[in-house]
Amino acid sequence: MPIDTQLATKQWTRFCWARDNGHAQFVQKAEKCDAFFRGDQWDKADKARLENVRRPALTINKILSTISNVMGEQIYNRAETSFRPRSGSPTEVADILTKVFKQISDNNQLDWKRSDMFADGVITSRGFLDVRIGYGDSMQGEVVIDNLNPKNVIIDPDGEEYDPDSWSEVFTTKWVTADDIAVLYNTEDAEYLRNREQSFFPYGYDSIQAFRDRFGDRFNPMYTGDYDNSSVLRNIRLIERQYRMLDRQKHFVDPSTGDMRPIPDDFGRDKIAFMRQQFGLEVTTKLVRRIRWTVIADNVRLHDDWSPYKHFTVVPFFPYFRRGTTIGLVENLLGPQELLNKVSSQELHVINTTANSGWKVKTGTLTNMTVEELEQKGAQTGLVVEVNEIDGIEKIQPNQVPTGLDRITYKAEEHIKTISGVSDSMQGFDREDVAAKAIQAKRQAGSTNLAKPLDSLTRSDHILARNVLDLVQQFYTEERILTITHDQATGETETFAVNQVTPEGQIINDLTLGEYDVVVSSVPRRETLEDSQFEQAVALREMGVMIPDSVLIDSSRLMNKKDVIKQMEGDKTSPEAQAAAELQRRAQEAEVAKAEGEASQKHADAQLKGAKTQETMVKAQVLANTPPDVPDAGNPELEIAQANHEADLAEREFEHKRQLDYQNLALKRQQHNDDLALRAQQQAQERMDKRAQASLEAATAAQKPQSTQPTKGLR
Repeated sequence: MPIDTQLATKQWTRFCWARDNGHAQFVQKAEKCDAFFRGDQWDKADKARLENVRRPALTINKILSTISNVMGEQIYNRAETSFRPRSGSPTEVADILTKVFKQISDNNQLDWKRSDMFADGVITSRGFLDVRIGYGDSMQGEVVIDNLNPKNVIIDPDGEEYDPDSWSEVFTTKWVTADDIAVLYNTEDAEYLRNREQSFFPYGYDSIQAFRDRFGDRFNPMYTGDYDNSSVLRNIRLIERQYRMLDRQKHFVDPSTGDMRPIPDDFGRDKIAFMRQQFGLEVTTKLVRRIRWTVIADNVRLHDDWSPYKHFTVVPFFPYFRRGTTIGLVENLLGPQELLNKVSSQELHVINTTANSGWKVKTGTLTNMTVEELEQKGAQTGLVVEVNEIDGIEKIQPNQVPTGLDRITYKAEEHIKTISGVSDSMQGFDREDVAAKAIQAKRQAGSTNLAKPLDSLTRSDHILARNVLDLVQQFYTEERILTITHDQATGETETFAVNQVTPEGQIINDLTLGEYDVVVSSVPRRETLEDSQFEQAVALREMGVMIPDSVLIDSSRLMNKKDVIKQMEGDKTSPEAQAAAELQRRAQEAEVAKAEGEASQKHADAQLKGAKTQETMVKAQVLANTPPDVPDAGNPELEIAQANHEADLAEREFEHKRQLDYQNLALKRQQHNDDLALRAQQQAQERMDKRAQASLEAATAAQKPQSTQPTKGLR
């Protein structure tokens, strides 16, 4: 039984130091922000005093709608993670790693857990995911990603950077049952802790125990009943500490590149020697800061060993981070929300006192009721008061509603909008007279106000992908068959193998080798992306761009759009579809031939006109060189030139006419062939229709005697 009081006391003392130096204040702030988000926005003592004097305590929860809008911005913009090769690593393996990460994301429902982490961050200023290797579903081990309650994660008080790789330690704590201890660790420790009546350490005053987030009310963890409920009662406190320590660790060294990799602790001398001989590696010892992992429950040591991981299992998200200070979106809205609640309650109180301001009654004046009855019924509609004297009773005139009280309510609402950056346009509450383009511009400006929290989320996604990449390269060493889903709507899937060994001894898609960079990009959610694509396609069609109908249907959100497109296009493998496609192809060829013939005709006409122009120019030149006293008929050069050009012109006219006749003949032949093909197709269709009609008539004739046959036994 590993009772280690010395180690447990050391861990508990350090835990108390980290808890009381920053985390306790965070828990108080997180609890208040959580309460305001869910609508519990009044101090219990203040609300009780108001109820005692019968004054209203209104809760107008503007924080819920404001933060819900911010969450919607995150939900409709998902992260797309991919890997890029570095230092000569193969591109094919980078693509496979991207698919492996997608499989891990789908297997862990990462989109929802990421949204929960984002919600924790914007409400409490801190959100966390836990990434480790689990063996619940596979003996080979799979990457498991879980959400952590930010109130149960205690960060290193001396940490001052966003990335956990710069922290010296991190604590996580949770309450478990004895059966959980038996499954996670061993049954001997579980039975020892199951029957304990009290804790070794003073857990009672612990701030984390004071604010437990559960479905039921908070309870004493050391509660004991008349029967054994240790299998369902989570009354055992686990404290898990991951911290860095100096250690001399052996590393493999590549002599050609100088790269170093730590040697796992379970590698023996024979395996190290085999790796050196097989891959030509060297071994060196280096002083490094390794992660130590210690888990205690009370004064029982459940686990204390070196961590098998390169990073802490905790992945943080801080919407705003300033040198160790985390800031959320709710904490700055607490003041305006309290102002709105108090001013609205005061305004309602003033209106109530105006309706029931009280009475001044002279002694002995009332005849149909007592003073106590008037006090109870004085504000009722239709009240009749009978008095002895005319001036025996007088209603007290109430104070007027203070000027500007309603303006304070308006200012409180405006403060919430301006501080959060969520305007009326982002919530869809803009006035009807505002132009659509102006609303769109306001929404884009509002999205800019949320750029920093979303950028911090992208930073957390990068840390998550980096840690998952290291786990995959370290633990996904066996051959595995993985399946991913490309399209949730159509169910399109892909199955691929990693670390597959060929008969020649080569490893295909070896995930353990190479260095890769993480690339995280934000993409709209599928539904939002489809709506945007459909709107753009419709706008292009309206502008005159001939977008095919199949593209419009494919970009829409119809349930069976693939079937609709198939019905529109028909069965391309049927003889009729192939004949129609062939006819369309030949018609297109005829159109091309016709266009080419027209172009040739225009070219020939241009050549003929050029020849005539040249003849005219030659004649003009010869006439210009002929003396005026010499008659034209006696000029031999002019006659020769004119004869040559006339012969050339006649030859060109003959060639032009020959080309036109050839083109007309080709067009007529093409049209004749098209007519024959169309006629054959029509005849084939008519034969099919006749056969279908004959089959229908035969079926009808076969059923007619049965329908007209009299039924026996009926009169």
